[in-house]
Amino acid sequence: MSNFVPKKEYLRTILLHYFIQKMTAVEAHRILVETYGDYALSETTCRDWFRRFKNDDFDVEDKARSGAPKKFEDEELQALLQQDSGQTLTELGESLGVDHSTIWKRLKALEMIQKQGHWLPHQLKQRDIEKRFFTCEQLLQRHRKKGFLYSIVTGGQKWVHYDNPKKRKGTNRPTQPSTSSTNPNSHGSKILFCIWWDHLGVIYYELLKPNEIITADRYKQQLMQLNEVLKEKRPQYQQRHNKVIFQHGNVRPHIVKSAKIYLESLKWEVLPHVPYSPDITPSDFHLFRSMAHGLAEQDFQSCEEVKTWINAWIESKDESFFQRGIEMLPERWEKVVASDGQYFQ
Repeated sequence: MSNFVPKKEYLRTILLHYFIQKMTAVEAHRILVETYGDYALSETTCRDWFRRFKNDDFDVEDKARSGAPKKFEDEELQALLQQDSGQTLTELGESLGVDHSTIWKRLKALEMIQKQGHWLPHQLKQRDIEKRFFTCEQLLQRHRKKGFLYSIVTGGQKWVHYDNPKKRKGTNRPTQPSTSSTNPNSHGSKILFCIWWDHLGVIYYELLKPNEIITADRYKQQLMQLNEVLKEKRPQYQQRHNKVIFQHGNVRPHIVKSAKIYLESLKWEVLPHVPYSPDITPSDFHLFRSMAHGLAEQDFQSCEEVKTWINAWIESKDESFFQRGIEMLPERWEKVVASDGQYFQ
């Protein structure tokens, strides 16, 4: 072995053999390191090739590249973030036909930062600062006058990836993407997890088909289903003085006319929610944050495995977990007010 230097194609062929043997990328990487030492492919590279194999791409040769690197306008990147601010660097790069390092450079140039898993402006516009301040001030005053937390039904959406690399910790450098939380890799399949909950626990959730996204019509159907489940699980909300106080985000499917009209017909109160504020959204700062920790290093082979894991994760959370997520809201509203509408630490 001392005189043998394995080529990349050779090691990839071995990876393909391990894949066919139904090993995981982590197991294959461990064997490569034991056998080839410093010449072994990195764990990240092994995961990348396993994703290709899962997508029926068994060519171990490098893909040919031709022509000048693809360019894109910042408006295209911003449009993608408006659709879903929680996309990873790799996902954005795939949509625009460039590598993730190019996306990172543009995000840095646009002064975007990541908070609660969302790409947000580093410096908020004055109108957004004022909206955050006055909205949180009003909610805080209302809460102090008469508590309403236990009437809140909140919800959110999170992409659950089949492949979830291990989280790493490190020191952020100004020229590199943050390594404080490695985002799930997006080359393989992913499923959109939609959930609605209150202080008592989960009310209703859905898993969409792999790579399916939410449309306005789909969101209205979800609201209709949520309403039916609420009648069964939370009959107290049908009482005259205990109506639903609904909190959802302001992504496009949530704010289209059809969704607004349907919510008006339900006579639910919809709490104001300002842009760029995952730090005051319970699903983002509490539920999905906890879920992300559990997902680290999970490697799913099918949609059914994802469903099984999510069911088990939900079952593992008792009522106090959900109660705590709702009860944290006043403290976070206070922090926004104390920060004059800016992001808080």
